[in-house]
Amino acid sequence: MIVTLIPAIALRLLAVLGYPPSLLFFGDSFAFLGEKLAPGTTRPSGYSLLLALLRPAHSLTLITVAQHLLGLALAVGVYLLLRRRGLPGWGATLLVTPILFDEFMVLLEHMIMADLVFIVLVCAAITLIVWRVTPATAAVGGLLLGLAGITRTVGLPLLILTAAYLLIRRYTKLRSRRRYGWRPLLALVVAGAIPLGAYATWTKVEKGKFALTEADGNFLWSRTMSFADCAVIRPPERLAVLCPDMPVEQRPYPPYWLWESFSPLLKVPGAANRNQLAGEFARKAILAQPGPYLGAVAVDLAKLLRWERTAAEEKTPYKFPAAERPLNGSVKEIAESYEDGPAATRVVEPFAGWLRAYQRFGYLPFPVLMLGLAGALTAAVVRRRWDALLPGVAALALVVSPPFLAAYDVRYVIPAIPLVCLALGLTLGTRPPSPSQEDPSGARHRRRHAEAGDSRPAGAGHRPSPA
Repeated sequence: MIVTLIPAIALRLLAVLGYPPSLLFFGDSFAFLGEKLAPGTTRPSGYSLLLALLRPAHSLTLITVAQHLLGLALAVGVYLLLRRRGLPGWGATLLVTPILFDEFMVLLEHMIMADLVFIVLVCAAITLIVWRVTPATAAVGGLLLGLAGITRTVGLPLLILTAAYLLIRRYTKLRSRRRYGWRPLLALVVAGAIPLGAYATWTKVEKGKFALTEADGNFLWSRTMSFADCAVIRPPERLAVLCPDMPVEQRPYPPYWLWESFSPLLKVPGAANRNQLAGEFARKAILAQPGPYLGAVAVDLAKLLRWERTAAEEKTPYKFPAAERPLNGSVKEIAESYEDGPAATRVVEPFAGWLRAYQRFGYLPFPVLMLGLAGALTAAVVRRRWDALLPGVAALALVVSPPFLAAYDVRYVIPAIPLVCLALGLTLGTRPPSPSQEDPSGARHRRRHAEAGDSRPAGAGHRPSPA
């Protein structure tokens, strides 16, 4: 593993040297860097809170270096768990290779965006819970998943999913000799509710609504722009303003309907009112046109079968740039205020060129990732490695949900990579969780009986001897 870490560190060093001080993503990065802290309208502000804590250092480089270290620590954590489950060193190292060397992981680590922090929070929580289920690990895992939920709202279902996993394990023996008690489940739910409740309360105080964002309806409405036909939907007059005025075949990709000037969404005043009306329109559109809705989702999911991430000539923000991107207007002021100096991304050769060359081949193709996910879920059931189901199902949820709720984006698939690696390793491990790892209270109970010289199973009562 140490030998593998050396080139992985070198790869991240190329990013730090080749693209100082960081990569900035459209308007999102500047929204996170803003000096004024407030609950986000289109996205939660959990990442903004982290950046606010680091603001006194006035260093975007500090943020990117910290994120690179988090990415490396994530790979080491998954490796240690897989070794604990009986995988040989070479096998565990092979499985964490995508975490260490996928070019998109390096890209997200070097970008001022919430994605890398979200990935680490989710994977750390699931790794802890799979490592050993106790009230303490469940509480830490729940807290991390709660923090993930205020970093990206897609983290909220993962807390519910993990709670369901513990609840099922509570009522089934599966591979454990004893069922879980209630304390881990209770600790997970309570700890996860703390950051979510605190953030929603903050939103209530600032905006008068107990919620994480005011954009879930907007995103779902943008999804329906792929197929919505108001002649079929027949929306009431108050929703008719949201009808698109261009033929379906000419409409741009759903995210453009959230920001561009042609969008009828921008005609609706008030963020909360806009979100409510957009949500109502989207639900009516889906109910009126379920076939086209599922067809649009299927078209997006089919992109997971594309071998190449991005074509060489494709314009996308998910590439290491070949030239400096100057900052203008208000975004320049925001970035330079945080950096306390020039903040535009610089391109330093030859380091940047080496990284751009690596980007053309240094990635895990999505068809291979999907095949690994399907194999992990199948093997988990066949081999009865039930703990592998948690990271596997979490990865599936992260991959499948965006096309249903908004639209497909390459960036939304990347969080599944470490979870699939973890799920595969758990199914291939030769050492399933021991009862003492899964039920420490039961292990202590059995140990007390053994120390007292009682050879009977724990819990066996005293029976009167025959006369």
